[in-house]
Amino acid sequence: MYLISRYIKQNTATTVIFSGEGADELAQGYIYFRDAPNPIEAHNESVRLLKDIYLYDGLRADRTTSAFSLELRVPFLDIQFTNYYLSLDPASRQPQGGIEKYLLRSAFNDTNLLPSNILWRHKEAFSDGVTSIKKSLFHVIHDIVNACISDEELQKAHSKFPHCTPKTKEALYYRKIFEKYYKGQAENFVPYFWMPRWVKGISDPSARFIIHYAADVKNNQKENEKRLKI
Repeated sequence: MYLISRYIKQNTATTVIFSGEGADELAQGYIYFRDAPNPIEAHNESVRLLKDIYLYDGLRADRTTSAFSLELRVPFLDIQFTNYYLSLDPASRQPQGGIEKYLLRSAFNDTNLLPSNILWRHKEAFSDGVTSIKKSLFHVIHDIVNACISDEELQKAHSKFPHCTPKTKEALYYRKIFEKYYKGQAENFVPYFWMPRWVKGISDPSARFIIHYAADVKNNQKENEKRLKI
């Protein structure tokens, strides 16, 4: 978002921009919502994410756009819309048939506002959505981080950073950058790690580590192969 904000500032006369911040929290767009035990727990998770969004994605969006004097508008976080959406039947707001944000997508079905293959495509991990098919940003970062952080350094991370101890080399890499500019202030900025719920055995927040995502990627690849044959 920082890079695109810089581009907008340098190449356009635009000041006010729209962003989809809040849609994943409100409309259950994160892939892990498929594993919610029941509609009520899914609803409670949406509420929790919305309450804390100012600490994570909301903060990032505000800072990166403000850095270039842009004014951000976030329609999915409009208080009236948010209250209305959360008042709807919790079951209707859950992912349906493996499609996240199902209710929100359904509102645009048969309107011709969006092509069907765009409206109903599976959610992509951010690192996959912004880079080439040949080599995802995920792998690019992985290569850089592995060259900078050793296994031994990661093992000793807890003694150096007891609060929100980095669990991966990538997390440790970012933490070291943070500490360079805001030494010892992690507790004031990050109360806890943002992590997907109802998913066992993972230490990385990326959707790439959720089993549903791997299945979605394979299905998307098959669909793309079919289109190429046609």
